[in-house]
Amino acid sequence: MNHQFDSTVLREYDIRGIIGATLGADDARAIGRSFGTLLRRDLEREETGRERAPLVAVGYDGRVSSPMLEHALIEGLTGSGCDVRRIGMGATPMLYYAEASAEEVDGGIQITGSHNPANYNGFKMVFRGRPFFGVDIQRIGELAAGGDWLDGTGSVESLEIIEEYVERLLAALSGVDASALSGLKVGWDAGNGAAGPALELLAKRLPGEHHLLFTEVDGSFPNHHPDPTVEANLADLRKLVAEKNLHFGVAFDGDGDRIGAIDGEGRVIWGDQLLMIYAEDLLARLPSSTIIADVKASRALFDAVEKHGGKPVMWKTGHSLIKSKMKEVSAPLAGEMSGHVFFADDYYGFDDALYAGVRLIAASARLGRTVTQLREEMPAMLNTPELRFQVDESRKFAAIEEVKARLTGPDVPEGIEVNKIDGVRVNTPDGWWLLRASNTQDVLVARAESDTEEGLARLLGLIDEQLALSGLQRGESVGH
Repeated sequence: MNHQFDSTVLREYDIRGIIGATLGADDARAIGRSFGTLLRRDLEREETGRERAPLVAVGYDGRVSSPMLEHALIEGLTGSGCDVRRIGMGATPMLYYAEASAEEVDGGIQITGSHNPANYNGFKMVFRGRPFFGVDIQRIGELAAGGDWLDGTGSVESLEIIEEYVERLLAALSGVDASALSGLKVGWDAGNGAAGPALELLAKRLPGEHHLLFTEVDGSFPNHHPDPTVEANLADLRKLVAEKNLHFGVAFDGDGDRIGAIDGEGRVIWGDQLLMIYAEDLLARLPSSTIIADVKASRALFDAVEKHGGKPVMWKTGHSLIKSKMKEVSAPLAGEMSGHVFFADDYYGFDDALYAGVRLIAASARLGRTVTQLREEMPAMLNTPELRFQVDESRKFAAIEEVKARLTGPDVPEGIEVNKIDGVRVNTPDGWWLLRASNTQDVLVARAESDTEEGLARLLGLIDEQLALSGLQRGESVGH
């Protein structure tokens, strides 16, 4: 027996598809068989004579298709000889917590469509404490295509961990002066995503006053799309903060691993700006720490890390890539423009938007300034949002290589610095611009930042010039 996946399903960072078109129960079963086989072989290589079966934690988000996929995935895992611990419906970071906090758990799989439309679903995986991505995901496809699976009969247990998980989130406030938290007023928007139930429990136990939006899990997302990096999706939260005169507001994506925020005046606090707050707080306690941000982050963030005595590292975009880099350089904090924030100082190093929300409360209290004041103090940089435009899959990486070649050749103007770590990020006297290929979609991503409107216009002109030299144009920006 073997299985062939649709060519669009096995992505760089996760597995994702459209229910009924490119993803279904047979795919989930094959994923379970392949993941279980890889895990058994890896453990048996390392632990000769191992007596117990591998244990895999499995969770799922609030999408309509998730229970069906969970059932098939568990069939595949147990059929490969793995035991399964079902933690039920919840946010992706709750699954990560189930894997990281229990020594006996060898791997974890969350069924989630993340911030994608309601008809999508997918899988995020952890393999023996490390992110599972890139070539790992391609191995899933190879084993399935060859039917190269181990057989076995695993067992299934169910475990309720939401209370334990919420208690662990609250530990982020230990040592924070209670008087600094008593008058706190915060708005939260779960977006009908999987973080809703944990948020309800958390808000009851947090000090201060908390107002919640859309905590009922509904996979059709009736109120707004659960992607907090799109400003239009923050309209309800902005209205709540204004009407209730709250200090700030926090929003989550569909599976609760990405955070969005606004201050008390309704201004968006973007991912790199949140990281500036977390970095200042952390560096006061852990001086000289390495802090990682992706190539889309503002220059202001890297400058702020240096100013507060830290070592900034610019790295590739992608939550799995950032997590791996954190382990490599022992960084206690990292983040992305997309709202993934990773804490490894007093936490496990995975991206957890609920935890990040509590850490924002803690940072504000420890720094002795409101979130609005912290946002006010940030440099006023002029930058574009993430500009995403369609480019054929067969062309996107080749086009970036052509741009790299032109910008590192003999005719590059003076004053130009090129960072090639992920696409091209080019520093010029006007500021910087970025052009990179998405690993998950057939799009190129551009961004630019300057101190002046004129400078920003010139940077966008440079992007257009490079695209034109490769026979492309920016055209109309497309969504995630």
